This record gives sequence, structure tokens and C-alpha cells, in this order.
Amino acid sequence: MFENIRLAFQGIWGHKMRSVLTMLGIIIGIAAIITIVSTIKGTNEQIKENLIGAGNNVVTVQLNQGGYQYDMTWSGIPAGVRTITEETRKDLEKLSGVEKVSLYCARNYSELVYYQNTEFNGEVYGIDENYLNVYGYQVKTGRGFTENDYRNFRKVVLVDTTAVTNLFGGENPVGASIEIQGDVFTVVGVVALSEEFVPTINSINDYWMYADTSSGSIYLPLSTWPTVYRFDEPQNVAIKVKNTDVMTSAGKDAADLLTERQILDPENSDFDYRSQDMLEQAQQLQSMSESTNAQLIWIASISLLVGGIGVMNIMLVSVTERTSEIGLKKAIGAKKRRILFQFLTEAAVLTSLGGIIGVASGIGLAQLISQMMQIPVAIDVGAIAISVVFSMLIGVIFGLLPAVKAANLNPIEALRRV
Repeated sequence: MFENIRLAFQGIWGHKMRSVLTMLGIIIGIAAIITIVSTIKGTNEQIKENLIGAGNNVVTVQLNQGGYQYDMTWSGIPAGVRTITEETRKDLEKLSGVEKVSLYCARNYSELVYYQNTEFNGEVYGIDENYLNVYGYQVKTGRGFTENDYRNFRKVVLVDTTAVTNLFGGENPVGASIEIQGDVFTVVGVVALSEEFVPTINSINDYWMYADTSSGSIYLPLSTWPTVYRFDEPQNVAIKVKNTDVMTSAGKDAADLLTERQILDPENSDFDYRSQDMLEQAQQLQSMSESTNAQLIWIASISLLVGGIGVMNIMLVSVTERTSEIGLKKAIGAKKRRILFQFLTEAAVLTSLGGIIGVASGIGLAQLISQMMQIPVAIDVGAIAISVVFSMLIGVIFGLLPAVKAANLNPIEALRRV
């Protein structure tokens, strides 16, 4: 084997220009595939990160009616749907892949929220004790909610940093009073995500998809929510899972459990609970990206086919040039198998070199495209290994015919050419 490899390198070095031209198709094909795969992987990771957020493995489960999210604002209390109990929340935490569960209510409008006669255009949430931990919020100024706030139905609120800027003009809001539905609440703290996530935005489409254009959020204790909005209502559920890989399964399990328990007659009702899984949205976008780029990979693979034909052609030429050498080896006892392996090894070494050079070129090209066009790339080690092995297989497959031809030469006829 080592002797065959040595002879292969000797033959390649002896015909450098011819060898380079032969490898060119392999190099171009492998480089194109590595570049495309790296770009696809990088783009998919960006989509996943932008939709989910860095380390924010949270799935929301919400009440739906007829396939659409139920809007408490305009529709009121849904008939035949229970509020979620603490026992059910604990059962949700026992589901596979679930770390923590929070219950909350929300309003995405704010006509009746004011600070010093200034209308607030953000969101209002009623949150339980677990909400800040589930979403990874930390108290930056003031304090968070206490057990007494929940037990005594205190009219206190937390605001996020966006609301501080848009509602309070950037001034410290702790101690300030705001009006919600005619009731006066006192701001006791400011919260922000412990790891503020900023999505990568490269175009106007990215902006509308990822950018947060709200005026901020106000949070009040969930126990106080019914006194503000005048009735008990079914809560939404936020589920923190162990990692992004179990988001879809955990969300669907939670939605099934809630539908079974909270809907009085789930079989005859048009109400159900559904998970708003950002990972599932990411996978849909990734699928669209991959289906488009898969066509590019097939086009790039044509270069490998052309390269393989080039290898076959040059190996046939090599067999013709070395007919006398083959005849001499067979005359002194070389078996067909030895001659076959010698030429197969030479073809495999030739294409493997092309594959290695193609991988290096593909990585360099991917990085260049990333810098020039601001496109994220992620080098896939598996794709690199497969590319090198595949290039070697091309050498074996397309080198088989010339190798068989060399092995089947008649030694007497071959020696006549000496």
C-alpha cells in the first residue's frame, strides 16, 4: 500500500500541470459544496438564534379558538374554559424536558394606561412568582415582587428598561405612580433580561421580522390582575425547557395536557391550547433555506462528475503511457490484483489531494463571502470529512476502468512497446 502511494505521488509530481488540471474539477466541486453548506448552516443558526434568543429556551402555550389565538381584550371570558390551578402548573413542570413553568395574563393594548396624562403604548402583563426567572429577567433598580405583594393584592408594578425610556423619559421611575384601568399603581422596580439579546439584522425584512418596536412592558402581580380587569380569566403558560432541542415536544405535551384539563368538553369545543414554538418557526424558515440551497449543491456536484470524468481520462492516458512498465511488471510475476491496486491508489490519491485543496478553498471562500456580504457562516466538520472521503471514492470509481484495463494487459503485447 505505502509503495503504491509513493508511486502515486511520484507520478503526480512527474506530471504536475496535468495533475493540477485533472484535480481542478474536484477542487471546484468540493469548494462549492463546502461554501454552500457552511453558508446554509450559518444562516440557519442565525435564524434559530434570532427567533429563539440567546439561551432563552421558552415555549409559550396559549388558548386558541378555531385555530387562532383567543383575544381576551375583545372577546371576554371564554365559555367552558377553566383557569389554570397551581396543581396543574406543578404537573406541567413534571413533563419531560421542562425546567420551570410560569402562568401569566397579557394585554397587547394600553388605551387605559397613563403616566402624568401620557398614554402608554406598550404591553401589560399579570405575572406569577416564576415569570421573571423563566424569562431570565433581573431587577436592575428597586425591588421585585414579594410574597406579600401577591397575598395582599398590592397595587404595585415593575417596568422594563424600554418603558423607562418611552414612558418616563429615561428617569428613575421607582416610586412613580401610573394609572391602569382607573386604578393607581406604584412602580417598585425596573427589570431587564440578564443577557440582553440583540438579533442580527442585515435587511429591512430582518428588521420587521426581529426588531422590537413596542414601547415596553409593565408587569403587575397576577393576583391583582382580576381587580384591574374585573374578572378571572384563563392564563397563558410560559415553559422554560432544558434546551432548544426539546422545545417542540415539551410545548406540544403541555398544550395537550392543558386542553385535556382546562377545556370542559374538549371533544365538542372549538377551544384548545397550542404552543407558540419559536423553534418550529425557525425550522420552517430553515427548511425553506435548505430546499433552495439543495439545488445549488446538486449543481455544484456536477463539477465533481466532470472532475471524475477527467480523472478517468487522465488515468487511461497514464495506462497507455506506461504500457511497457505494466508489461515488464507482469513478466516478472506481478499479479493482476497488484497492478489494479496500483492504479486505483494513484487515482484515489489524485482525487484526495483535490478534495483537500477543495476543502481549504471552500473554507477560505466561505470566510471571504462572509466578510464581503455580511452573511454568517458555520464550518461543518462533518461536511469536510464527507467531502474528502467522497473525493477519494470518486477516484476509486472513475479510476476503476483504467485500472482494470491496466491489469488485463497482455504482458507479451505490452513488452513489444518497450
